[in-house]
Amino acid sequence: MAVPTNIKTLLSGNVVEWARLEFKETWDPEASLKTICAFANDIDNWGGGYIIIGVREREGRPERPLLGVPPERIDRCQKELLHACKLIQPEYMPIVEVADYEGKKFIVIWAPGGNARPYSSPKTMAKGNRERVTYIRKMSSTVVPTEEEKRELYNLANNIPFDDRVNHSAELADLNISLIQSYLREIGSALYKEAESMDFVDLCKSMNIVSTLPEYTKPKNVGLMFFCLEPDRFFPYAQIDVVEFPDDTGSRILEKTFKGPLHQQLREALLYIKNSVLQEQVVKEDDVAEARRFFNYPFAAVEEAISNAVYHKGYDEREPVEVRIEPDRIIVVSHPGADRSISREGLREYRVYSRRYRNRRIGEFLKEMHLTEGRNTGFRKIRNALRQNGSPEPLFETDEDRTFFSTTLFIHPIFLGE
Repeated sequence: MAVPTNIKTLLSGNVVEWARLEFKETWDPEASLKTICAFANDIDNWGGGYIIIGVREREGRPERPLLGVPPERIDRCQKELLHACKLIQPEYMPIVEVADYEGKKFIVIWAPGGNARPYSSPKTMAKGNRERVTYIRKMSSTVVPTEEEKRELYNLANNIPFDDRVNHSAELADLNISLIQSYLREIGSALYKEAESMDFVDLCKSMNIVSTLPEYTKPKNVGLMFFCLEPDRFFPYAQIDVVEFPDDTGSRILEKTFKGPLHQQLREALLYIKNSVLQEQVVKEDDVAEARRFFNYPFAAVEEAISNAVYHKGYDEREPVEVRIEPDRIIVVSHPGADRSISREGLREYRVYSRRYRNRRIGEFLKEMHLTEGRNTGFRKIRNALRQNGSPEPLFETDEDRTFFSTTLFIHPIFLGE
């Protein structure tokens, strides 16, 4: 069975963060089982992780030339993996693919965050061992949790992120095969070629967008958000509202609403703003050979601000992502606010590090399509784009009760006189 993300993308580290990747030169049941358990516990709601067998690593990065797994070892490794994963409690099984890349074979293990955490595995594979450990992932290491981390993990036991929950009011028929195939083709997944011949339920299980109980197969929220033609039927106000205020009086307000699958509404809203709002001005100076080009707002900053809002919005709240375009600024607002691990002072000083993701699965899909950045790099991308354009610094705000989060991009000073 193929995993949605292709091995080339995983080895690049550009989509899946390095901390969610582990490379193994050879198959080691004991070490790999601990890492699978840690990814399944997903204490920070990162979305689990991947183990790639057949790759030597150096300082957490793949080392070339890639080794691969000898073909004669593939079947034995898969059988040992199946036996080892049966030792995880509660029951948990990762998704495994034998991938061909650069003329060699690799075993890719995708261990998404589980819904029955905390998970534990044997401390050793030695005969007679009965000690079990609940492993967790801290940055790029698999570790034994502290007592405080154990309590935290147990507190998360019944707190499945909203986007990863099963939607009991939806049916499999609400998932659109054309949208799924289009996504798989775009990201270059090996599943794309198999999608036409695979059973639809098996395809959805490979993508982890449906529940895995054979007697009760229902879509997960994330599947409906991306692969349902009308996700707003299940998530009211899952939309982007672009509101333009052409002047300070507010007498002429232009509103446009973008609905549909999350990635489609995001792309359509960005295209609209790019064509209707963004402007370029060329300034020629006498003592400089090349003309200088400025935008009222750099597209990279606008794209990241709106993508972040779509990524981190609470889809169990009946509030849209709102993009307010005022004469001298663009304000992007989403609900609720930032995680409590991000302080208001930290936002003002651009010291942003989110302890835990609100939507671990939405981020996976958006990053696969290069619509958003990895962990906590979006703010940096916004600031860099503004600086390169000569624009003022952005403003990130939330309130004490964390009811909203806003990003304000100020217009380039050269456009203020127009």
